Amino acid sequence: MRLRRNGSVYLKKKNNKVLFISSTGGHLNELLQLKPLFDIYDSYIITEKTKSNASLKDTYREKMHFLLYGTRHHIFKYIFILLANCFISLYYYLRIHPKVVITTGTHTAGPMCCIAKLFGSKVIYIETFANIHTKTATGRLLYKIADIFIVQWESMLELYPKAIYGGWIF
Repeated sequence: MRLRRNGSVYLKKKNNKVLFISSTGGHLNELLQLKPLFDIYDSYIITEKTKSNASLKDTYREKMHFLLYGTRHHIFKYIFILLANCFISLYYYLRIHPKVVITTGTHTAGPMCCIAKLFGSKVIYIETFANIHTKTATGRLLYKIADIFIVQWESMLELYPKAIYGGWIF
């Protein structure tokens, strides 16, 4: 992986595996804006399985994988789901073994990014478009380990001084 001067990333071989991961909802919507990259690289997508995104399996077939869906509203259930998703993430990582993990975040992506770093993959984190003046919890965690940390608002460079301003993903 090589970073170009304009902030874009260049992978030398087209057969490199790239894993795109995010939680469902707006984070997944942002991740799907990167669809042009799906055809360039050997790409895989992971998100939480919900009724609203189950049809993605029809589009991406064996390249689409799901984690358990959980929110922080039910704390005990959430802790169980988060723990289960850590093991499921490890399974998918070992099965896919991506060279790069790209995420638009939240709790679903955190364990996968930590696993990726542990096994030597590169991590690219794109901070959510929704935050203009505050850090996200996942952003705080992954800022320390991401190889490339991209923000969508220039104002976020004050909070993440080593980040790259990439502009809006939409």
